[in-house]
Amino acid sequence: MAAISGHCTFRSHQFPLSFTVPVASSSSFYGEALRSSSVSLASPPSVHRSLISCQASSAASPPSSSVNGTAKGGMKDFLHISDFDKATIMKILDRAAEVKAQLKSGDRSFAPFKGKTMAMIFAKPSMRTRVSFETGFFLLGGHAIYLGPDDIQMGIREETRDVARVLSRYNDIIMARVFGHQDILDLAKFSSVPVINGLTDYNHPCQIMADALTIIEHIGQLEGTKVVYVGDGNNIVHSWLLLASVVPFHFVCACPKGFEPDKETVEKAQKAGISKIEITNDPKEAVKGADIVYSDVWASMGQKEEAAHRRQVFQGFQVDEALMKIAGPKAYFMHCLPAERGVEVTDGVIEAPNSIVFPQAENRMHAQNAIMLHALGL
Repeated sequence: MAAISGHCTFRSHQFPLSFTVPVASSSSFYGEALRSSSVSLASPPSVHRSLISCQASSAASPPSSSVNGTAKGGMKDFLHISDFDKATIMKILDRAAEVKAQLKSGDRSFAPFKGKTMAMIFAKPSMRTRVSFETGFFLLGGHAIYLGPDDIQMGIREETRDVARVLSRYNDIIMARVFGHQDILDLAKFSSVPVINGLTDYNHPCQIMADALTIIEHIGQLEGTKVVYVGDGNNIVHSWLLLASVVPFHFVCACPKGFEPDKETVEKAQKAGISKIEITNDPKEAVKGADIVYSDVWASMGQKEEAAHRRQVFQGFQVDEALMKIAGPKAYFMHCLPAERGVEVTDGVIEAPNSIVFPQAENRMHAQNAIMLHALGL
């Protein structure tokens, strides 16, 4: 185990940051990934671990900007939240609220995607990601094509660079939900149309954009709020950290020792000096004064053989009624789903009046619609 100390700033104040990150088991992985990657050290190394869920365990850090570097005829990829500045992120969220309101009103006249097609690559199964993207694209006039795990076998049956160049000749936009983060980078590098990151084992930017939209709807703003994530330091945590490097708020990750988020990603958020960042092993202390308490499964798909061990290690990290009481009466509960009720969260917490899990799930579609509008320059 290696201890890392540093500081981060939040509204011109400095806060100490000290936590422990497991490097003994992962340092060789990062080193090998860097050696085998064709991108620079500023870009994420290849990642090929079979980790999946709404999220997955930590992997390597993202670049500071989109891998293809230049806009594609005015169009842009959406790979990491930190590829964009605060003004752009807030503009996308404002657009999401506007388009959501129009759809909710029953008005279907707004059809910016009319005549456009989207290829959706799924290397892993999904309910929310598929339905939210496909339905959202259809409601705005477009046609989405589902390509499941057996349709392409990207990287096995056909090289990713070839898939990108073929699909971008047929379609106006590509969305991909994949395992290795390098796969999404390669798609973006070789595609001539925008590529949207529907999830990788490193990050899940569309989910966090939906979460931010949900927080704004219920609290009135994202800036200055305290978001406390309780559980594994996985790709959901990485995405929150990348958002915290752009928009100022207080983010706390409470996780068992040995399950902290990627060290480089924490340092990226810390060095940005935008938000207050805390990594702790004490969930009870972490949730005090929280505006949002956030949870996720302890064992993602690809980690199910570790489920029994993780249930032992994660004892004390369940979000139950007692933990929510410590958080306070104004705290909302969020979960990216799917949830294992009775494991990382109790049924009572999910069904409580202050749970906003299902508005959060709905907002995947609205946030993604706005992301695609931005990517296509519409």
